[in-house]
Amino acid sequence: MTTLLLTLLLALVPALPRTLVPDPVPDPVPAVRPLPPPLSVARWWDPPPTPYAAGHRGVDLAAPVGARVRAVGPGRVHYAGQVAGRGVLSLTLPGGLRTTYEPVRPLVAEGEEVTAGQEVAVLTAGSHCPAPCLHWGLLAGENTYLDPLTLLPRPTPRLLPTAGPQRDGTLTSTS
Repeated sequence: MTTLLLTLLLALVPALPRTLVPDPVPDPVPAVRPLPPPLSVARWWDPPPTPYAAGHRGVDLAAPVGARVRAVGPGRVHYAGQVAGRGVLSLTLPGGLRTTYEPVRPLVAEGEEVTAGQEVAVLTAGSHCPAPCLHWGLLAGENTYLDPLTLLPRPTPRLLPTAGPQRDGTLTSTS
């Protein structure tokens, strides 16, 4: 029975529509933060179940209007201009990944090479957040959205000391 199910499953995979089979995802390049620390996530990445369904295809980072936006990695400006009345900047990174920023006023032009950490845009008003925010997206190929936070180095966990002994010799706890 298991062999029959496995054979059927393998036979159906090539019949799936191309949009449901994700493009291969290249290894992400370590990146720098698009905004100065600390990053404050206003809305997390929430991928849609299918390519055309509702979802949140990036992360929203809280920041004031006028904040300087930096390139998260080296690359080339793919697009710098207006989309639906909002300023958008898209950079192609090594390995074919593409990262997007909006709403911004780009400081760079299409085709221009950028370096990691270079200021490439200024955050403007008009985001879809209740308060000003930068919508940061990441794509692999034409239609595979990824969580852009995976580009950033993982924070190093640190253990905090617990409270030590009191003068009378008793111990206290922080929990």
